[in-house]
Amino acid sequence: MGRFDEDLPRIMRVTPSGSRSLILFQTDPSRPAMLVNGIETSRDQIAMFGLDWPYYIRSSAGSGWGTISVTPEDLAAAGRAIIGRELTPPGLMLAMRPPIPSLSRLLQLHQATGDLAKTAPDILAKPEVARAIEEALVETMVFCLAADHSEQVRNVHSHRATVMRRLEEIVRAKSGETLYMAELCAAVGATYWTLRDCCLEYLGMSPKRYLWMRRMNLARRALRSADLENTTVTEIATEYGFWELGRFSVAYRSLFGEPPSAALRRPPLIP
Repeated sequence: MGRFDEDLPRIMRVTPSGSRSLILFQTDPSRPAMLVNGIETSRDQIAMFGLDWPYYIRSSAGSGWGTISVTPEDLAAAGRAIIGRELTPPGLMLAMRPPIPSLSRLLQLHQATGDLAKTAPDILAKPEVARAIEEALVETMVFCLAADHSEQVRNVHSHRATVMRRLEEIVRAKSGETLYMAELCAAVGATYWTLRDCCLEYLGMSPKRYLWMRRMNLARRALRSADLENTTVTEIATEYGFWELGRFSVAYRSLFGEPPSAALRRPPLIP
């Protein structure tokens, strides 16, 4: 299990280990709900992840969240023992609303365990205490995961996750190249409207904004790695498709907190 407290908003892409299935839930109801793959995970929801598909966690402010992970074998065995049927990790992320008593119990146990780790780690280190807590957490987690999920919603999530995986594959394959919208749509095999809906859900921005941010970061990397004696800001900006140099400079300063000329004057980064 893990507990996290973050002060700043962020977008985080997570690649699962392939060996454990994870559930995630909000621990601080006073903060805005987090979005996982564009789906709001409010106080009464949990998100369950598969073993292989990457996922995106997005927050608009500071956030508090908790996790529990188990191996597929332990999850199946616990399901058989507690509810009479095996539970298996989903192929994709699932958001579900467990019964309120089960979720409340899970949150209480999780917080109590976190508090114990902070205030009395020597007690938590005792084998029987650790086992008792683990058994209680697993039992409550199984009751939470016994909630059903409609096939229609499952199919929508599957399609959008496939689009996002393809998007990331294209971006990774062309990591040093400039990408534009028509080219990206053709490579992903999705219309602009489909890509827009997926990016808005997963990233909180349109694909055009995403490509623009990517080009800005490529330009920043080039500026930080360039030789001041042989390179100009204009050369690098235009190399990444920025032809309105005044706007580029203003946008660069707003995004990175310094003008592009300052980045170029720094000693080159070592690759």
